[in-house]
Amino acid sequence: MLHLGNLEGALRNWVRLQDSYDSYFCIVDWHALTTVAEDPSNLKSLVREVAVDFLAAGLDPAKCAIFVQSHVKQHAELHLLLSMITPLPWLERVPTYKEKRENLNIESASYGLLGYPVLQAADIMVYKAEAVPVGRDQLPHLELTREITRRFNFLFGPVFPECEALLTEAAVMPGTDGRKMSKSYGNAIYISDSADETAKKLKTMFTDPAKLRRGDPGHPEVCPVFALQQLYNKGETPWIEENCRSGALGCVDCKKKLTEALNENLAPIRERRQVFASDPALVEKALEQGAAKARETAEETMKEVRAAMKLG
Repeated sequence: MLHLGNLEGALRNWVRLQDSYDSYFCIVDWHALTTVAEDPSNLKSLVREVAVDFLAAGLDPAKCAIFVQSHVKQHAELHLLLSMITPLPWLERVPTYKEKRENLNIESASYGLLGYPVLQAADIMVYKAEAVPVGRDQLPHLELTREITRRFNFLFGPVFPECEALLTEAAVMPGTDGRKMSKSYGNAIYISDSADETAKKLKTMFTDPAKLRRGDPGHPEVCPVFALQQLYNKGETPWIEENCRSGALGCVDCKKKLTEALNENLAPIRERRQVFASDPALVEKALEQGAAKARETAEETMKEVRAAMKLG
């Protein structure tokens, strides 16, 4: 399931870009195994939920390819070949690898976790992508893809273009506990959450730790709720900031304003989501159509790769 961080950091940008680029959007079930490998029983249903979120956000199968990673085996083949030329220190220095090990208390990391960026590079390179829409937190991964591309081209010839980032303007999305919104942290508001579920989560959201009661002067710049107000309630943001600083606006009322604005913003997506969630055949058709297009493009790339590496 996808949350507001995914929506603002990726999906909205993808929806805009599908009109300007030949786009491929992949549901990464192999990547998901880095955290659910010991119990993948819910993976299939989670993949379908993500597909529904993609469609609800506005991705159109007539304009782009939406598919499941494991349905295009060329990703795995290219990942294997790239892993043969990627130095281990390149992977150990990726910031998100250290972050996940620390935050999830992983004592002995799998190769899947360490090699995650190589598979991600394969996801990009197999379509000879020249532009990749990412948030700033993904730039180290993208730079690694560029390094792997340069190494491959140096060793085997100019097969791949060096991809460039198409940065989204969204800032880091705070979760209900003030940390970066993440499913792993249990602090996320999901696209699939109802209006009532969203309201309940916002009621518990962290605010300015120095503002203990109504009347206390607030500091919006450190408040996660205000960060969301800036995104979903722009029209009232100056008034909210002024009255928070003066103490006239309490945190409870501030959260109520955010709840109303956020639920209003998500209403069209929730309506579309109900349509797709109630019609599994429609979702499957979109995924099959996307996978067919992706396989055709990916296989053309792999023919060039095999030839360059003198394989087959």
